[in-house]
Amino acid sequence: MKTILRLLLAAAAILMVYLSYDSVMQPIRFDQQKKVRERAVIQKLIDIRTAQIEYRSQKGIYSDNFEDLIAFIKNGKMPFVMKEGVLSDAQLEMGLTEVEAAKIVRSGNQRLIKEKGLENFRRDTTYVNLLDTLFAEGYNIDELDVVPYGNGAKFEMQAGDVLTGSGILVRVFEAKVPYETYLEGLDRQEVTNMILTAEKMEKYPGLRVGNIFEANNNAGNWE
Repeated sequence: MKTILRLLLAAAAILMVYLSYDSVMQPIRFDQQKKVRERAVIQKLIDIRTAQIEYRSQKGIYSDNFEDLIAFIKNGKMPFVMKEGVLSDAQLEMGLTEVEAAKIVRSGNQRLIKEKGLENFRRDTTYVNLLDTLFAEGYNIDELDVVPYGNGAKFEMQAGDVLTGSGILVRVFEAKVPYETYLEGLDRQEVTNMILTAEKMEKYPGLRVGNIFEANNNAGNWE
């Protein structure tokens, strides 16, 4: 009987040690897993920002939907200037500019080209694919809107205009995802604590790039 009691007490002691250890390690494990997921989500938000910036540079506005944005990146092109030669100080002092020099070379006027000393000057514009230029080889642009670790969930995205205090109309966009979407499957209480903390501080309870309500230079809320 005493032997059984000792074994039960030993088992209880081991269980208490394990539970104590687990209570200490649980938030550490949660933080490690959270960081892995956040890095993936943040990188995707940065990719969305990259695509939106190029979209606006060509169209003057931000896209308000992923279908249009993805099609733009897949099929769009951007100018790339091949440069050969530079203008000398003497040429610049004569008032020759890059634009004028390029125009002379494109004209094919050999007498004028030689007179201006532009035999080795070239400014040729070619057009390259946006997808190959903005993203690494093999990048799956079709999944630009898919949230990492989100079980197929999609980012929310909006675009619009805001009026600054000085009366200037500024184009804005935002893409975001709440904590509970990409942290699904992790400790529920830890996720709830993160949400409550963000709401108490009047911050968005998740990760977001840009802001639909104010001009913030397309900053991420992790930056």
